[in-house]
Amino acid sequence: MKVRTLAAAALAAALVGTGFTATADAAPSNRNVQVNVVLTSDITDAALASLAKYGTVTGTLPEIDGVTMNARLGDLGAIRALSTVFAANPDAPRVGKPVPISPYTDTTAGYSTWNLDQIDVTEKPGAGTRVVPETGQGVYVAVLDTGLMSSWRTYFGEDRIATEYATAFGGGGNSGKGNVSQQPNKWQTDTNGHGTHVTSTILGYNVNGTPIAGVAPQAKVIPVKVLNNNGSGQSAMVAAGITYVGDLKAGPLKDSPVVINMSLGGSELDALEKAALDYAIAQGVLIVASAGNEGTAGMGYPGAYEPVVSVAANGWVGEWQPDAAGNQRTWWYASDVREKPYIDDDAYITDFSSRALPGQDLDVAAPGSWILGPYQVNQGQLSYYYLGGTSMAAPHVSGLAALMAEKDGALTQAQLETTLEDTAVPLEPGCRTILSGPGTATEEVCWGADATGHGIVNAVDALAATP
Repeated sequence: MKVRTLAAAALAAALVGTGFTATADAAPSNRNVQVNVVLTSDITDAALASLAKYGTVTGTLPEIDGVTMNARLGDLGAIRALSTVFAANPDAPRVGKPVPISPYTDTTAGYSTWNLDQIDVTEKPGAGTRVVPETGQGVYVAVLDTGLMSSWRTYFGEDRIATEYATAFGGGGNSGKGNVSQQPNKWQTDTNGHGTHVTSTILGYNVNGTPIAGVAPQAKVIPVKVLNNNGSGQSAMVAAGITYVGDLKAGPLKDSPVVINMSLGGSELDALEKAALDYAIAQGVLIVASAGNEGTAGMGYPGAYEPVVSVAANGWVGEWQPDAAGNQRTWWYASDVREKPYIDDDAYITDFSSRALPGQDLDVAAPGSWILGPYQVNQGQLSYYYLGGTSMAAPHVSGLAALMAEKDGALTQAQLETTLEDTAVPLEPGCRTILSGPGTATEEVCWGADATGHGIVNAVDALAATP
């Protein structure tokens, strides 16, 4: 994966490429680890007693017949062999951290940006140029991420964040130090910024009194913190977050469309996470996840899990192209992006975006290169950065899912995936020469058919195909 840097722009100080790292567990067999277990049926005293022979049960998720426990790594085979156990694995790491580094309650009429222009949500130039009538009104989007920075009210309208449902989960991991716990007050204490940047693509954001457009500006975001302040976490935390949103959909939000965005991933599908995904989808939750930033090394999970809508990252050949006056700083909002049918000439797949290996399911692509949004490197100092990664691509599709769910409140996960795939604009394998950042340096990026899924999402066509 490549990391790009750039000099300060009018509203952005730097690009930080994003990536995921996956490390093999090399712990000795006598070391205690957290093990995530999915049972074959309901959690019973007998099932818990059989597990207790090999360690200490630390938590349960009854909705998905899930159990967390501390056990020796060497006993994992014996746990898996129990008749009551459907699947078991060590708690797996999840990462959503970018690598190196409001007066407006509604940004519907906010300034168009290149990335929203490319997927046909807005037109260029300027403010008030929305193409599609849907705004996400009445839809909840749960952002499972690092939570929000304490300054979130400056960037987003206060009524756009569903604070009554916001929460955090902590714990997990292979240290053998305890179970996953719910930490309701930590969701707005993030010092990482990843979740705030992701949220800004969905809702839009405020820059010193100027509204910047979002994909679904009237949706309500539910921050669910499942990654810690260094941008990493464990699959048990993610599973707990997914289950929590599934419970919301089954309970207080049963009459509202609910979308989950997961700009995170790891190298393997965790059993507890899979069960949570299946549970949430069964409740009617729509789920979108980033494909991962491992290039040819393959996709991350849960994005690669077939029922999930997975998103690759694409860019645009107009990035950093100077305007008529030679200014390279205005391109992100002042340049007109040619959409369908010119995407095959003007778009590219980023080199870091994960390619689909055999058995992995890559669905669509969306803008994930040079995406501007709020991101603070100094606490207490408001700032805006360009970030690049499939983490930035996924919320474009989650926002589009919210628009589709506004139009069809009964939209299912299978219908969402099929419609997005059928209406995506194909991007044939190829190469592009692009500017590397401000200045004149160029680079060539190339991609094959394993990098694009069904193509780049198109809001107009996806909504037209939604009943």
